[in-house]
Amino acid sequence: MSITTQEELEKLQAVGRIVAGALRAMSREVRPGVTTAELDFFGGRYFEQHGARSSPQMVYGFPGVNCISVNDEVVHGIPRDRALQPGDLLKLDVTGCKDGYHADAAISVAVPPAPELSTRLVNCAEKAFRAGLGVAREGNRTRDIGRSVEKEVHRHGFHVIRELGGHGIGRTIHESPSVPNYDARDARALLTEGLVLTIEPIIAAGTRNVRLDPDGWTIRTADGSRAAHYEHTVVITRGEPVLLTVL
Repeated sequence: MSITTQEELEKLQAVGRIVAGALRAMSREVRPGVTTAELDFFGGRYFEQHGARSSPQMVYGFPGVNCISVNDEVVHGIPRDRALQPGDLLKLDVTGCKDGYHADAAISVAVPPAPELSTRLVNCAEKAFRAGLGVAREGNRTRDIGRSVEKEVHRHGFHVIRELGGHGIGRTIHESPSVPNYDARDARALLTEGLVLTIEPIIAAGTRNVRLDPDGWTIRTADGSRAAHYEHTVVITRGEPVLLTVL
């Protein structure tokens, strides 16, 4: 969506803060032995306390409040009774809705003690986000974001998962335009003032190929390599973008 009123901006900021708070509540509980279902409970409780609902549940019927993916699971992992182990690489992906507006954010967390590869992946995903954010300006195009993300990822020796990327957001989870994480020639959508979208590098240590699990939700790397994900919802302006999903 494109913001046209101050009221729309304030409502998006409100749900953005809730999404950020839920992410923080969940990440504080990450430790060996905790289950992904327990982490989902903490995120869901935060939503309830702040009058928000899970967007994936509302829009797609996702069987959990939040998407929680571990190690080679890239995105859309279903919260289960799986207990985290030392060294696991966790992706927490939170999308919430309040008053008809949606916001989306994700972080990757290495369960201590973190292997060096996991630490590098986590750091790379965040740096790639910052690279994409640096060109998210009015007048540029979605391709510019993808080019900057991919360049940073390759600089660290990792791979972008091309089937997955950012998107417009606001009145529902996934809106136009698509925001690739690579230099896609057909990604010509113009970034205009007020446009709300997500920038979300999704990267893997090995192959960029993925496969869908039999559960119909979980996407994992085809070669079993670890993946990382970092995301925020932003508003395009003439200058610095406005980040909605930070406390």
